[in-house]
Amino acid sequence: MPKRRGAYQPPYSKHSFLVHGKFLTSKWDFEHHVVPPISSSSTYRLESAQRGASGFCGYVDPQARARRRGEIFIYDRLDEPTRAMLEERLAFVEEGERCVTFATGMAAIAAALGVVLRSGDEVVAHHALYGCTYSLLTTWMPRMGIRARYVDFTDPRRLERAIGRRTRAVLFETPVNPTLEVIDIAAVAGICRRRGVISIVDNTFATPFCQRPLSLGADMVVHSLTKNICGFGTDMGGAVVTRRQFEGDLLLYRKDFGGVLSPKNAWPILVYGLPSLELRMRKEEQNALEVARFLEGHPKVARVVYPGLESFPQRALARRQMTDFDGTFAPSNMIYFVVKGGEPAASRLVNHCARHAYTITLAVSLGQIRTLIEMPTAMTHSALPAGARRAGHLDPGGVRLSVGIEDAGDLIHDLREALQTC
Repeated sequence: MPKRRGAYQPPYSKHSFLVHGKFLTSKWDFEHHVVPPISSSSTYRLESAQRGASGFCGYVDPQARARRRGEIFIYDRLDEPTRAMLEERLAFVEEGERCVTFATGMAAIAAALGVVLRSGDEVVAHHALYGCTYSLLTTWMPRMGIRARYVDFTDPRRLERAIGRRTRAVLFETPVNPTLEVIDIAAVAGICRRRGVISIVDNTFATPFCQRPLSLGADMVVHSLTKNICGFGTDMGGAVVTRRQFEGDLLLYRKDFGGVLSPKNAWPILVYGLPSLELRMRKEEQNALEVARFLEGHPKVARVVYPGLESFPQRALARRQMTDFDGTFAPSNMIYFVVKGGEPAASRLVNHCARHAYTITLAVSLGQIRTLIEMPTAMTHSALPAGARRAGHLDPGGVRLSVGIEDAGDLIHDLREALQTC
């Protein structure tokens, strides 16, 4: 008897899994659909009060869920099949056991911290963070009795000295937003294991195509699905990928705080974002390298940071850590460069792009098929005080470029024209 279609297993690659996923899952039997269906119901019909009770009782209990007959969907905020299929696929490509998705990337970061930290605990974070993450740690966590401290994670010895008896979690991005410093995930995770601390890695810049922190020892990975994983700038979302021991708390946190990913947002990421991730990232990396080399040779550019450049200070670490599914170096699509003349020159450059460039758009966010440019100190990282910006090596003349899939020559043309204004 032939094997039933849909049981993914080797020797099929992750490349194919991104496109096809599982035709038959415990979440929804859709093997007759070429494209996964979308659920549009906020509540679900139950065949008996007893089955409803079983669904509620087993919601955050993996053992109870394993014993019951199939999935029990009750209410969208608890669980529903479209989002569940996306979670299953994200967990696989990130090499994790479980994934729980959220309405935004910030909701995912808040959840990862929320299920780990308690009043009186401390989180140690790398001193350069996305502005909203920094605001979460400095504005809201103290109201819950949680302290945040900042240290340079590029030197693991500093991190080890910074971990105290109240430290419960460490949080960092790699590559760092926006400076693209690379943090040694394995080294940080090793320190955390020895000290009994949970390591949380924001993998938004790299995506699971370029880097898989859980395989390097991290405890949790968080994503803004809005960025490279969605890829088209159309839908918001966030995800936490981790071990199964955290699943129950993450589901309970999502249920009670309500930051649930809508199935109408999950579906495009499942159907368009993940299947095209590899193709988009390869093209964007190719473009980013050409653009970075152009910028590096331009007389009005003081410094260019891109992991794919030979001049990248942490190139050996980046090559070891940032690899695709085949083990090939995958430096992602983000560039950070500093123009001579400081903030006024950088402002003239991005304003020229906003008004005159055809292929470069002045906008926040990143990871879209369109190339986006912004000034971090004036925009995405403006919430950081001046001291934190200096500690994080954010230059007032710094520009962040999220490279898309346009023709590289056209991108270089628009940048050359903009640089004439500096």
